[in-house]
Order: sequence, then C-alpha cells, then structure tokens
Amino acid sequence: MKRVFTLALMLLGAALCLNAKTPVIGISAYSEDGRCQVNMTYVNSVRMAGGVPLVIPVTGDDNQIAAIIETIDGLLMTGGEDFDPLKWFGEEPVRGLGEVVPTRDEYDVKLVRAAVAKGIPVLGICRGEQLLAVAFGGSLWQDIPSQVPSSYVKHRQSPTTGTVGTHSIDITKGSILATILGKEKAVVNSFHHQAVKDVPAGMKVTAVAADGIIEGLERSGKLNGFADGGAMILGVQFHPEIITNSGNPEFLPIFRKLVEEAGK
Repeated sequence: MKRVFTLALMLLGAALCLNAKTPVIGISAYSEDGRCQVNMTYVNSVRMAGGVPLVIPVTGDDNQIAAIIETIDGLLMTGGEDFDPLKWFGEEPVRGLGEVVPTRDEYDVKLVRAAVAKGIPVLGICRGEQLLAVAFGGSLWQDIPSQVPSSYVKHRQSPTTGTVGTHSIDITKGSILATILGKEKAVVNSFHHQAVKDVPAGMKVTAVAADGIIEGLERSGKLNGFADGGAMILGVQFHPEIITNSGNPEFLPIFRKLVEEAGK
C-alpha cells in the first residue's frame, strides 16, 4: 500500500509539472524591408526572466490580433519610430518630428488596447511607454529639444551603445518600479527625443529625469473610457533590455515582474 501511495504521489507531481505553464510573453515587432522583426535584446531578456518569448508580426487585422491575445500571457511593447501626432493626439507635426509609420501605429494601439481589455499585463519600453499614453488618451512631446526649453538632460545619447547608464532618474517611493528595483534612484541609458506629455486618466508618473521628463508610468486605477481587465501596466522610457543583455542584472527584475504577473 505504501508503494502504491508513493507511486500515486509521483504521478500527481508529474501531472502538476505538465500542467504548469511557462508564461508566454508576446513581443511587438516592427516592419522593415519586408520583414517583421525585433531586437534580440528583448527576446533574451524575456528568456532570462523565465518567460517564453513570442514575436508578434505587424498586423492591423482585428481577428488576428484577437487570436494572438488568446495565445499570450503577457505583452512587451518595444521601442521604435515616432507616433503620428495629428492622428493620435490632435497636434500638427513639429519640425523635429522623426519617422512615422502609420501601419505600426495602428498595430501597436490595437494590440495594447486588446491586451489591457483582456487583463494581460503589459510592459512598455521607450516607444512602448509613449504608446501607453497615446493609446489611452494622453499625448507626447513630439521633440524634447525644440518643445521643452527647460530640458537640459541629453536624452538622445547616441552613438553610445546603451550598455551603461548616462543620466539619472528619480523613482516614486512605493511605486511598482521602486518595489521591483528596491531603490528610488537609478542611472539609465537614453535613446529618445519624444516623451509623455499628458498622462491618461488611470495612469500615474512613477519616474522622472532630473529635468522633469517622464521616465516611468504605471496604472493608478481604472482606465477612463477604455475596456480594462485590471492587470499590471508598466512603462519605462529607458532601455532595460540593452543593459540586461550586457550582463548587468540591475534591470532584469523588470522582466521578471512581467513574467510573474503573466503567470497569475
């Protein structure tokens, strides 16, 4: 009888292991030269955090996006081009506006809205953080150097590699980001000339650069006017995936948090 009981426990344990699902993290792609692709830094960061990375091709098809949302447990929105200001927040383009890709704008907005509606946790990086504002009723500074005269931090640090930090940010005490990193100040890399200007209702600023430019966003409540399943929403303006891939584990907990939330 003891042997039978032991065997039963072993079989139960094996069944639980088989049923335990490693969270699948969708990663938004960009389209260039007839290819859909993402930087391997995003893919590797999800892997290192314990998730299964799944690159999502650029598409505006609602049915395909709905099917993709049924497949993933978490969503990582990546960096990239500028948003069309006239379409998404009613502003004429300024001279400093960079490349705009309407098909990607449409894809990103549909994808993140569908994920939030479904209750899938979202992490937005660089353009991905800006997307969190654009998709849910906020707006952007189209070009920090020309539109924010008080900004004195160099936010576009090219041609540096991004493997080390170049400016500091202050992180709000008690925020998700502060809890993840275990601190209220960090030194981050920086590759952007746009930034969040108006924060949507239901989100709050959780990190700023020394000149006040927004470097972190997260959920503060129910999103106003949008379907909302209530899962984690977190955005950072810097690129933690580049630093993580350089062998520095300082920002790996950001990806671990996404995988953890996706596993719930």
